[in-house]
Amino acid sequence: MRILVVEDNRDLAETMIERLQGEGHVADLEVDGDAASILLSHAEFDLVILDVNLPGRSGLDILREMRARQTSTPVLLLTARSQIEDRVLGLDAGADDFMVKPFDFRELTARVRMLGRRFAGSATNEVSYGNLVFDRNSKRALVDGRDIDLKTKEVQLLEILLSNIGTLLSKEDVADRLYSYEEAPSLNAVEQHMTRLRRKLEGTLVQVKTVRGLGYLVYVDDA
Repeated sequence: MRILVVEDNRDLAETMIERLQGEGHVADLEVDGDAASILLSHAEFDLVILDVNLPGRSGLDILREMRARQTSTPVLLLTARSQIEDRVLGLDAGADDFMVKPFDFRELTARVRMLGRRFAGSATNEVSYGNLVFDRNSKRALVDGRDIDLKTKEVQLLEILLSNIGTLLSKEDVADRLYSYEEAPSLNAVEQHMTRLRRKLEGTLVQVKTVRGLGYLVYVDDA
């Protein structure tokens, strides 16, 4: 998943980024509320981890702005306060989940997986299409019960594709979800990753069709 972490405690934020990247996610960081609000008004993420107390705009204000724009991106709120009133305010503002600091990073990554499943409309970490099985938790893909050797970007790309079955994705869409802002990808890199992944998916029902000038169409060939 492409995740935005909005947290002004840099030590905590950098640890979260490291953990999320270790789980195979693409993660960006913003430490200022006003800057995060501007970013979220024109960029798309699969999940936002949002601290309530920020310099500039508060996390609750950012969340209310997102929901006013009809943005359905899942939001996990973080707060140092455990009062029930704070949780009610956050949930009423449109938060999908809530964590009180300090928290265990294992719980954080588990909640991230849960929100990813919920947003994808899946009840479990495992998805399957015929002889292809992909586990979002372990980041393993199996064909006919055998592991296929996927590099980190290929795992991330496969997760993007399986979350967008039947959807036409432009190369720019894929690049936006596959790379953080610090990585500065090229569209040629997207093509290379797609080509390698296609080879590894040969013999499965998941097909990726190139639509010239538009991008990629992911579909299940169950004919």
